Amino acid sequence: MDLTITLLLVITLFVVLGSGVWIGLSLAGVAWIGMELFTSRPVGDSMAVTIWGSASSWTLTALPLFIWMGEILFRTKLSEDMFKGLAPWLEKLPGRLLHTNIIGCTIFAAVSGSSAATCATIGKMTLPELKRRGYPDSIAIGTLAGAGTLGLLIPPSIIMIVYGVTANVSIAQLFIAGVFPGLLLASLFMAYTIVWSLLHPDQIPPADQNMTFLQKLDASRNLIPVISLITAVLGSIYTGLATATEAAGLGVVGAMVIAAIQGEMSWKNFRDSLLGATRLYCMIALILAGAAFLTLAMGYIGLPRHLAEWIGSLGLSPLALVMALMAFFIILGCFLDGISIIVLTMGILLPTIEKAGIDLIWFGIYVVLVVEMAQITPPVGFNLFVLQGMTKKEITWLAKHSMPMFFLMVGAVLLIYFFPGIITWLPQHMAG
Repeated sequence: MDLTITLLLVITLFVVLGSGVWIGLSLAGVAWIGMELFTSRPVGDSMAVTIWGSASSWTLTALPLFIWMGEILFRTKLSEDMFKGLAPWLEKLPGRLLHTNIIGCTIFAAVSGSSAATCATIGKMTLPELKRRGYPDSIAIGTLAGAGTLGLLIPPSIIMIVYGVTANVSIAQLFIAGVFPGLLLASLFMAYTIVWSLLHPDQIPPADQNMTFLQKLDASRNLIPVISLITAVLGSIYTGLATATEAAGLGVVGAMVIAAIQGEMSWKNFRDSLLGATRLYCMIALILAGAAFLTLAMGYIGLPRHLAEWIGSLGLSPLALVMALMAFFIILGCFLDGISIIVLTMGILLPTIEKAGIDLIWFGIYVVLVVEMAQITPPVGFNLFVLQGMTKKEITWLAKHSMPMFFLMVGAVLLIYFFPGIITWLPQHMAG
């Protein structure tokens, strides 16, 4: 009976989504059908209370603020300045300026919170420059596709806020936990670039200028605004001076100050950034509201409990469970965006995860890492869409050249499983 109900609801959901109805409305509609058919609970008041509760969560306030901060910075010369500041230091490293993609994405991820924004902002700046200097498209675009996903993992991250709200865990702790895995992934991407460059030395153009140490230091002045903003936002969270929401407010003010100093804070840019953030947040909020109602409906029908019992009866080891969930999330990622995946599945999966004795902070970072993989898997790889719009390349070509990054992420998942301290060490010591 439970299997029949589950299949019926899943098929209904995919039919509704496939017909082009907005994700948030699809989730709420399927929840309504499930509660109406399979429970005796009055649907109307449950829906009203749940949607109001999810939309008025104070924790969620950080989300539109971080999105707005990213939108303001998207319209400044920040990314251009990062390239100028980083390029001189990379001339001696195998792969040279290819690393600007990865380091640029790592730095911008710490002020953006969005994978697509990180990919688009850094790509707009580095790809034309790398092409002009003769770097091959395949490795330049491949590394950008992978490094762009760091926007999800390196705090402040929009998707971590969504997970924190749905799983009811500390967002500040999640942010702290994401630092080392983010740096680990960036290091893996850079190591791959170094190895690729050593194997294909003929494809890397020669260094175009030899700067003295003092000239390099002078060029590094361009990095001061972005480093200051990262220090202010993340420093206020890590030292306990501010909650994630207060730090987001600080980030918006800091972004406005940087934009004003650079002469980019025009009325048009202010309005466009505010409207862009509002549009994106309204979409996310609608998905969250629909998902909260679907989670409630599933709870009344009893599906999460039955699923948890079924998975428990399989007798999977924690590693087998983690690998099975990775395959499950990657398949979902072929059809849904990251936020939808998290809000759709967490209500059902969390009882199973807790029963298996897996730490929820660790699981949050693991989920973000796996959802990152979905950003570069066709047909709905959001980063691939962004890159396709920028480069006019075929989605299959983009997927092929970002494949090595995908396998590096699988390696990162195995590393965090066998060495969980990569995630848990920093939150434990910060808390202590």
